[in-house]
Amino acid sequence: MNKRNFLVTAGVAGLLPAGAGVAATASARQPGLLTVSGAIGKGNRGPFDPVLDQMMHKHGIRFARAHAFDAAALQRLPAVTIKPTLEYDAKPHTLQGPLLATVLEAAGVARSIAAQLHLRAVDGYNVEISLADAVAYRMVVAIRIDGQPLALGGLGPQWALYEADTVAAFKDKPLNERFALCPWGLYHIDVKAA
Repeated sequence: MNKRNFLVTAGVAGLLPAGAGVAATASARQPGLLTVSGAIGKGNRGPFDPVLDQMMHKHGIRFARAHAFDAAALQRLPAVTIKPTLEYDAKPHTLQGPLLATVLEAAGVARSIAAQLHLRAVDGYNVEISLADAVAYRMVVAIRIDGQPLALGGLGPQWALYEADTVAAFKDKPLNERFALCPWGLYHIDVKAA
């Protein structure tokens, strides 16, 4: 039996328990797509599981509690629209999703705390940004691009980014230098209180 295929199939089918990396909802269990850990509220999933949280295990992520968001939970949050010019084709694209600050508040993170955010992507790319800068840049957890869901294997299922064309800290930089703080394929955020 291929363990990787079994875990992926079981997670997608909703067969794994909520504490095993899938978020529980009132009506059904759906796979968790984004996990927030660290200085959060009470959380909605159990601690890191070294067997079932294999990608987190390989990336050195550990936590005692976390808040997992499935696609529906992210879609229920108020969305904003940004239209940055992307480095991949030098064209403006329409991206939609909740503000990163809104996602963190839904996980029980107070917007007023001084915190560092460690954003991790599925390919292992990770960045650190202060919560204050994420708020100032109006960073978005994009879940749609040009009207379509962001796909795993593409830029999704989530992409943390800002409208670099209008943010003073980035608008005058070369296009290929504007998005270093913007991991596509975002799946984990660790919140460290300062």
